Amino acid sequence: MKLKHNKKRNTAFLYEVLIKELTKSIINKDERKKAFITETLRNSFAKPSALGQELELYKTLDETENVDLYTAERLVTETRTAHASLNKQTIYESQTSLIDLINKNVSSSAFSNFVPNYKNLATIAQIFNDSLSPKERVLLERNLISGMSSKKEHHEPKNMVHIDDLTYNKIIEGFNNKYSSDLLDEQRELLKNYIISFSDNGLSLKLYLNEEIGRLKERTSEVKQAEDIRNDLSMVSKADQILEKLQSFKKGIIIDQEMIEFVLKTQKLVSEVLSDGD
Repeated sequence: MKLKHNKKRNTAFLYEVLIKELTKSIINKDERKKAFITETLRNSFAKPSALGQELELYKTLDETENVDLYTAERLVTETRTAHASLNKQTIYESQTSLIDLINKNVSSSAFSNFVPNYKNLATIAQIFNDSLSPKERVLLERNLISGMSSKKEHHEPKNMVHIDDLTYNKIIEGFNNKYSSDLLDEQRELLKNYIISFSDNGLSLKLYLNEEIGRLKERTSEVKQAEDIRNDLSMVSKADQILEKLQSFKKGIIIDQEMIEFVLKTQKLVSEVLSDGD
């Protein structure tokens, strides 16, 4: 069943578009655009705002998976009820303002960005549409519920679960025990952004990782030229593997446990190798 859907009036799509453009601005070292998009994201999608509240409802349905059928049905029902209480006029006006900002300060081509979960976001937007017939709504909800309750046959990287201070302290303790040293400043910064990611939809964490991965690529290239490394073919090969892994993150950052541990290890490696030259 195909229904007409205006993606520019899909709050979650607008958010994903800006995240894509933010990544591009960082890669291209466009500081003006980076600053503008960062500020726009913070202002437009702050939790108390109309778009911030609606985005959270989108995320509830889009990010839920592997739950039982009853839970999936309840989530859809409760989320629809919560959405019905939102001020639709305020949402529409906020979207209009945001669309205008993107057109004037980013690019009208931004709306052509590929968003992998767009189909699911479109389905959710249609479910939130009060003008649907009962038949249309039931069919769309059944399709969404099926996706939320189905078991994944393949292993997909899972988003990091937000953690509290106690868990954070355990991570730090475990990392210190494992490497027998205090955390570096950049490692503390990474874990700090990990903790606060729940408060800004992960924006701070994504910003930090985009910039830190770029820095680590430069530092790893320097590692290859270090006197103790450049004549050791095995070490040069390992450095190349690290660079290849860091480069793969450029295609799209999926923040999971494996990625964070890799970045932590790389931070420690480049610091140790280059410490004598700093």
